[in-house]
Amino acid sequence: MPTPAKHRSACPLNAALEVYGDRWTLLIVRDLMFKDKAGYSEFLASEEGISTNILADRLRALEAEGIVAGQRDPANRRKVVYHLTAKGIDLAPVLTELIIWGARHAETDAPPEVIREMEENREDFLRKVRARLEAVAKD
Repeated sequence: MPTPAKHRSACPLNAALEVYGDRWTLLIVRDLMFKDKAGYSEFLASEEGISTNILADRLRALEAEGIVAGQRDPANRRKVVYHLTAKGIDLAPVLTELIIWGARHAETDAPPEVIREMEENREDFLRKVRARLEAVAKD
């Protein structure tokens, strides 16, 4: 497994952007966190249309950073299924805030009731997300 890259500076925002600062990485994390996707073909089917080489590269980088873990699917040993690690689950508040911001400032297809729950019951929403993701990570 490749080791995480050295960062250009000691700035925490720079460190985060070096991991998540492209147009695809957070969408993969979103799919794992909120859309219950776990397999390569499921990520490819996302409406944003990620290419196979970019997806493979981003999954490798996420694994190298310890944000995502992949394992063989017990039902189909040729298939790898992915889940967020504790480090990846720590992104739940960040993604929630970005989703709220996006829904507030752009026309999106996000269900209004979900956005409302994120805004009005943020801590409860995040607790449920974390519990669900931690259960998946234990399997």
